[in-house]
Amino acid sequence: MSWTDERVDLLRKLWTDGLSASQIAAELSNGITRNAVIGKVHRLGLSGRVKTNAPAAAARPRVQAPRVAKPVQSRPMTAVRGNTVMVIEARTFEAPAPRPVEEVVVPICERVTIMELREAMCRWPLGDPSQPDFRYCGARSDVGASYCAHHSRMAYQPAQDRRRERERRAQQMQRLG
Repeated sequence: MSWTDERVDLLRKLWTDGLSASQIAAELSNGITRNAVIGKVHRLGLSGRVKTNAPAAAARPRVQAPRVAKPVQSRPMTAVRGNTVMVIEARTFEAPAPRPVEEVVVPICERVTIMELREAMCRWPLGDPSQPDFRYCGARSDVGASYCAHHSRMAYQPAQDRRRERERRAQQMQRLG
């Protein structure tokens, strides 16, 4: 598409005659679109027109642009309109395997004082340290471990459980405001 001097002169004439940009594009044809006509009119600084019942436009026979056959596509294209772009495929997830049920057994504490604590004893505090009846669990613990099996499960939670608990608390705080 190129704007030759002849096309520009014809554009000026048709524009002043009152033809629409679509009609001028059809008259010029050969790759000239309605938007190209509007852009050229703007660049040429042609004045806007007052809409009237233009008898010249009605008297002029309408010339249609030759239709060009479009190539046939080998596969159909699916049209995407509106908010269908945001549609998310539904996915199915398997439910997590149930956790094995653990028996909760509270060990029998020996309730020892700090003076009675030995290396293989649980050091879990029981009670208020400022009270005279304060003691430690004293149950058997593995060598090098500070607590018995029961108190170890309470003291050392897996990171995933701590994270889940922290998120649950954060959600509760948001609800409370």
